[in-house]
Amino acid sequence: MIKIDSRNTKRKENISVEFFFETARDKFKLKSYTGEIGFEKLICDQNIHRPGLALAGFVDLFTYNRVQIVGNTELRYLQQLDSTQRRQVFERLLQFDIPCIIVTDGNTPPEEMVSIAQNQGIAVFGSEYSTTKLSYFVGDFLDDQFAPRVSIHGSFVDVYGVGMLFIGKSGIGKSEVALDLVERGHRLVADDVVILTKKGENVLIGSGTKLVKHFMEVRGIGIVDVKSMFGVRSIRFQKRLEIIIELELWDNTATYTRTGLDNKTIDILDIELPYVKLPILPGKNVTVISEVIALNYLLKHFGYDTAKEFENKLKESIRKKTEEKDNRTINYFEHDFE
Repeated sequence: MIKIDSRNTKRKENISVEFFFETARDKFKLKSYTGEIGFEKLICDQNIHRPGLALAGFVDLFTYNRVQIVGNTELRYLQQLDSTQRRQVFERLLQFDIPCIIVTDGNTPPEEMVSIAQNQGIAVFGSEYSTTKLSYFVGDFLDDQFAPRVSIHGSFVDVYGVGMLFIGKSGIGKSEVALDLVERGHRLVADDVVILTKKGENVLIGSGTKLVKHFMEVRGIGIVDVKSMFGVRSIRFQKRLEIIIELELWDNTATYTRTGLDNKTIDILDIELPYVKLPILPGKNVTVISEVIALNYLLKHFGYDTAKEFENKLKESIRKKTEEKDNRTINYFEHDFE
């Protein structure tokens, strides 16, 4: 297993409540009931929490440092209390350094909550989404914000739906291969600098930087705008990474795989990915070979391994020859004498 140097791995330690609100306001249909109060607070945990037990008075295990989601269940409980009791509940709850509170299902937060939250400098938001849907959206958003990232120099292309990252020394021809694939109908994700984000346990999502996006540098020509030149169908903003192809100049002393039985992998952010070392030399059609690599990956994904099938046929042929006499007669097609 080969491992890529991940010293440039980045992971956010926190985001501000202001950033969360401004970024997610339209996506999650958020409304602020406390103005800009609490916007300077930091969200340091990617998980969310529903403060049901904390509202009932049990705060020994209250994970107050998370975004708090208040839904119909919590509000129904609060409605059964009188104003004095609700004030006592919120005074006990909001003494903790909570990043922010989101009330779901289009409910209006209790006046006691808003009043005490303003005094404590805690933002209170409302959303039209249901608790389940909002919890999913906010959890996914925070997972993405806090996910580990690594930047890699290469060209990332979607070939037949397979995310392929071309790496190699500068000037080896990564951008030219990507451009040729785009010209053949495939889709560019990113060139030069590829940002890989870990999603879940074994998924890497690749994208480009905000500045470069779908611009490419082609040596001898300059900067090329792929979207403007080939149309919107020639690009993708992100794609799951599935194969890494390292381009290198042909080396007579190196050993390259001939059968495909020795499956190599490469480690990025503790995720193992299929790895292909592809030697290049004048006259070799790297673009077509890249398409074959993608199609072969799809065959393996659907349970057909070409190398193993050939190996099995070879073993079966050897077994039969040991049991029968060697028959070297070739049966030609009838009347085919060309």
